[in-house]
Amino acid sequence: MLSGYDNQWLGAVLPGAAAALGHRLPDLPAVPLPAARRVCVVLVDGLGSRQLAESSRAAPFLAAAPTLELTAGCPTTTATSMASFGTGQSPGRHGIAGYSVLNPATDTVVNQLRWDFDEPPRQWQALPTVFELLADPALAGLDRTALRSAAIGNPEFAGSGLTEAAHRGTEFFGHKRLAPRVDLAVSLLKDPDGPRLVYLYWGAVDAAGHRHGWRSSDWRRALQRTDAELHRLARSLPAGCLLLVTADHGMVDAAAHDRVDLADRPELRSGVRHVGGEPRLLQVYTEPGAAGAVADRLADLAHERAWVRTREQAIAEGWFGQVSASVQPRIGDVLVAGRGEFTLVDSDTMTPDELGLVGYHGSLTEGEQYVPLVVLPT
Repeated sequence: MLSGYDNQWLGAVLPGAAAALGHRLPDLPAVPLPAARRVCVVLVDGLGSRQLAESSRAAPFLAAAPTLELTAGCPTTTATSMASFGTGQSPGRHGIAGYSVLNPATDTVVNQLRWDFDEPPRQWQALPTVFELLADPALAGLDRTALRSAAIGNPEFAGSGLTEAAHRGTEFFGHKRLAPRVDLAVSLLKDPDGPRLVYLYWGAVDAAGHRHGWRSSDWRRALQRTDAELHRLARSLPAGCLLLVTADHGMVDAAAHDRVDLADRPELRSGVRHVGGEPRLLQVYTEPGAAGAVADRLADLAHERAWVRTREQAIAEGWFGQVSASVQPRIGDVLVAGRGEFTLVDSDTMTPDELGLVGYHGSLTEGEQYVPLVVLPT
């Protein structure tokens, strides 16, 4: 399942919210939304629409709310989706095209979620964010007043590389727990002089899914707590405020018996320079001229358990949307996107924590690609 990168994908949510506030950004696709005086956008990490639909008893508020279904883009991973959400641009344009990718300047694989490399975020991801376009309309060539926004998330996200790359241009507030985040969002949106757009992030559902699997009781409890707080948020928002709830990706519970470790198969390493990406969408960087042979070997290995493409094939098929010339070298020469419960790992380069998860995401399946957009006027 590929994203169309149109007005029904994750990157169209913030432009849609801006348009609902009367601040349309003409160059970015926007989800059609009703007009509002204020907008609160909540992103629940890891809550795919298919998981929500199958867990409606754990989330009665969200399950009963009017909901659209959006695509997340490719890869279906937090770093990429956060940049898509924050910029309104496809991964091929903003360049955060994976959990870990090649930095061509240093010929090393870098982690874009933890930001474990020295590239300045504003250079690595140079496109303006939606928050910047609203704060300074001249960046979009528009002559109108600025629109204030705020973001509420984990305290450690303040000033992080990914935050600066994907969400710069807004005032950031950090709280550890969800309840204070809800309280702050309500307070900001009720303040006549406060921001008209508030973004709230919550990651506990994704964390529970990674550790225990999205079908586990731990995951359902995390969803129940989240649903209750979002119901309280909806009841507390001022009149004329539009509440939007979305997610960055879904999840698949991987099967231990359907995993291949490249470290156990040395014949598969012929022609391979680096391994990036993640178990559900591995990005393989090859020696010059070796991409075709590497792709053939991995396709023979995976059979029907994965989509295997060279970079050129994936770009031609639209996996990443429009791809800028500067972004192309960051993408793997060969891509392996898991189907079903299949994962392809490399224990020589991946950490024990990365290898020990139950729930994964990154690939193109409906369970990973589809995310909800709850739309609730107040």
